[in-house]
Amino acid sequence: MTVTVSGAGEVSRREAEVLEALGARLTNAQIASRLHISIRTVESHVSSLLRKFGVADRRELAALAEKDTAPDGEVTGLPAARTTFVGRTAEREAILAAFESARLVTLVGPGGVGKTRLAVAAAEAAAPSYARGGAFVDLVPVRDGFVPGAVAAALGVSERPGRPLEDAIADRLGRDRVLLVLDNCEHLLDAVAAFVDRLLSRCPGTRALVTSRERLGVPGERVVPVEPLPLSSDAVALFRDRATAADPAFAVEAGDVEEICARLDGLPLAIELAAARSAALGPGGLLAALDDNLRLLAGGRGADQRHRSLRSVLGWSHDLLEEDERTLFRRLAVFTGGFDLDAVIAVTSGGRGEVADVLGRLAGKSLVAHQRDASRWRLLETVRAFAAERLDASGEQSDLRERHLEWAAATAEHLASRLGATRGSRLSLTGRSAEDGPDDGGRDAFDAVADDLRAALAGATAGPAPGPAPGAPAHRLARSLAALAYARRFLSEALAHYRQAAQLAPGAGEAARDLGAAAECALAFADAGQAFELQLAAAERAGAAGDGNGQAIALARASVVAKRHPGFGTGISVPGERLNALTEQAAAAGDPGDAYVAAHVAAAVAWNAKELATSDPVLAEHALDAARETGDPVLISAALDSVISAAARRGHPREAFRLAGERLTLLDAMDRDDPRSGIEIVDSLHTAGVYAIAVGDLPAALDIAGMAMRDDVTGSHPALARSRLVPPLVLTGAFDEALTRAAEMWDSQTRMDSPPGRWMVPALCSVALAHGLLGEEEAYRSWRARALAVGEVTERSRYMSLVAFVDARVAVHAGWSAGDVAGLVERAAAGFVPGLFDGYATAACAELAVAVGLPDAGRRLAAASRSGQENDWAAACLSRAEGRLRGDTAALEAALDGWERIGARFERACTLLLLPGRADEGRAELAGYLTERSG
Repeated sequence: MTVTVSGAGEVSRREAEVLEALGARLTNAQIASRLHISIRTVESHVSSLLRKFGVADRRELAALAEKDTAPDGEVTGLPAARTTFVGRTAEREAILAAFESARLVTLVGPGGVGKTRLAVAAAEAAAPSYARGGAFVDLVPVRDGFVPGAVAAALGVSERPGRPLEDAIADRLGRDRVLLVLDNCEHLLDAVAAFVDRLLSRCPGTRALVTSRERLGVPGERVVPVEPLPLSSDAVALFRDRATAADPAFAVEAGDVEEICARLDGLPLAIELAAARSAALGPGGLLAALDDNLRLLAGGRGADQRHRSLRSVLGWSHDLLEEDERTLFRRLAVFTGGFDLDAVIAVTSGGRGEVADVLGRLAGKSLVAHQRDASRWRLLETVRAFAAERLDASGEQSDLRERHLEWAAATAEHLASRLGATRGSRLSLTGRSAEDGPDDGGRDAFDAVADDLRAALAGATAGPAPGPAPGAPAHRLARSLAALAYARRFLSEALAHYRQAAQLAPGAGEAARDLGAAAECALAFADAGQAFELQLAAAERAGAAGDGNGQAIALARASVVAKRHPGFGTGISVPGERLNALTEQAAAAGDPGDAYVAAHVAAAVAWNAKELATSDPVLAEHALDAARETGDPVLISAALDSVISAAARRGHPREAFRLAGERLTLLDAMDRDDPRSGIEIVDSLHTAGVYAIAVGDLPAALDIAGMAMRDDVTGSHPALARSRLVPPLVLTGAFDEALTRAAEMWDSQTRMDSPPGRWMVPALCSVALAHGLLGEEEAYRSWRARALAVGEVTERSRYMSLVAFVDARVAVHAGWSAGDVAGLVERAAAGFVPGLFDGYATAACAELAVAVGLPDAGRRLAAASRSGQENDWAAACLSRAEGRLRGDTAALEAALDGWERIGARFERACTLLLLPGRADEGRAELAGYLTERSG
């Protein structure tokens, strides 16, 4: 099969897929992984595309791909229009004009004036100018504190460890032109104002269109007043349009329509409600009804005559309802957001046929609105407020709230049970799998009811804390909502709900379970200190419940968290004596014959046998054996990490890398919606990538970095994800892509509130290396200085070997003199604090000694030989150095083979320069790098 692509004619379907991946800036290894083909096949497709497009390199292909595959502007989530849009031409043009000079435009007007409909129309008109589209966010059902969550849900953004949701949103929006529509903000003015102010300051391409009854008061805000419709034109046109829709035979004198619209003060919602009754009442009946209700409601609340007019229309619309319609109408006010038929039946206790009939009649009278999905309905904001007043006056509110709470608990439990059904497929409520699998509908189902679930829980816990009975709906709801929030990757919300569940728990044992889950959420949220304290609290409650095994597991887990993750997130420092005491208490509390207790206690013993954040090798193996007895992939992964730590500490990175690979095989077996799995998924991918670099397996490092970027648990921290890609990209010679990723990484990090962390140092040093090898000395020194500052690098830092490697490799390539590098070579001879790049530094410094002609270069080269046993990059570098020193062609050929095996294209080209008869080939390849940069 072939497809047509502009500028290239026909390309194969596979070539089109490769082209799209190039536009996403994926490496060949990542493309191969995504499309399940070999890297060599990818290279073949790239070569074919270069020929068909007539361009020089993959950078130009990527630019063409971005142009061809960029999505047309689309603002997702806009309410589906079920009727024509009447009037508002001037206001719509004013909104579009305002965005030419302002980034925040607020539509201000009273309820029922049509702000939402106007915002939707303006967004549809503006969408083509926003290449990356945007999103519509309905804030009516949103409570204070959940504004970022609502926006994140609309954008498909998830929260990640150590990264607030607002940072994730800012990262998603970036610098692209994006339109964000925030509808109905009046009840959240301060929260929305603060959110918009922060977002616009960090995302220069973002524009915000807001509807509210008041302006936000944010600097740079442009206010567009939304007034009632002109009576003699648009108001009449709207009434005629809606009345004709209700009764195609509708006919009325123009004067009567104008009088009706005048009595309604031109308010669109009031006009629509009146027009919906026109078929039944006729113009005379409508005027009479308005007269009655205006007298009835004279002096009603609110000084604004428009609000009284709308209130009047709602009043007479309500009075014209049948008794069963009135009953259902007021009861629907219990729902904060949208609802389906099953929800209405559960809360109102009506029969299915009866409820469906009455609901349909209310919809036909424009008091209930269909949502985009025809199986769901909602009350408009103003209508819901009116219905809520009627519910308050009915005396039914308390009973309705209880039924709403029970419905919310049952609904949350049902959705949470669906999480278990997806285990093994690696799907979650983030809407995608680690392999970019399709949404199973769980996310949409949760998002549809999330606001009502939250409101039900807030209502249940608003008063004095009750003494909950076993199975109390508030506890069930809190626990299930916590699980759903975690699966949706709203980590801070999940943590808060698990804490709530512990407070509402019917007994100490249930509270212990909730506190344990909260601890795992805290760890997934990169807060080791809070995780430690929550595990201790869980142990205390388990002890109170007489659950010795639960107490033992919580105590052991606390001990492991403090020792294994001391610098994770907020960090934690607990004296070794206390951790040993906790481990002893755990061993004494639980049944040693229980496999889970034995595994947790063995892990605590292994981690706490050493003073450093590493484990004892013999005890680590024992802990691994105990974990395997449970068959639990999370426990086995954690135990493997202790064995990996011990191997690395002994100077065996290849063994550590092999074990890290074994950890990766466990990922598919983990329940990705269980908070326990979170830290293991993150750490497994991180550790495997670290040791792939440590042993010089660059293809594996690229593959693992790609896995981490695509993974739904780890992949949406753009700065962190890109930082993992940059070093292997540089080491393989993919400089252009590495520098692009590095720029994105730095830009993303600067938009976050937190300063760059030390985790960024390898990427920063790698960027310096790329610039140095490209002969860009100023950029080399600038990025090198940035790395030193971010990492606070000193002579005793574990990053000193990385800096030495970069300096030595640049020195060899740039031809520095012996005098320039004497200190660097001596530093290498003295050894480095153990770190990831020790092998690279030792080999590069040995080659530097050969290149500058130091008299003892041979001795230094021999002394560096062990680094080649543990690191493929170092082995190839040492072979090249040996060839340089002794003029040994065989050694140079061996180096060439080594570079090809690990995909180090730049190093291969440099080695060709030294081989007899192949120098021209090497110079041509190196010239290609300069061409890419100039292009």
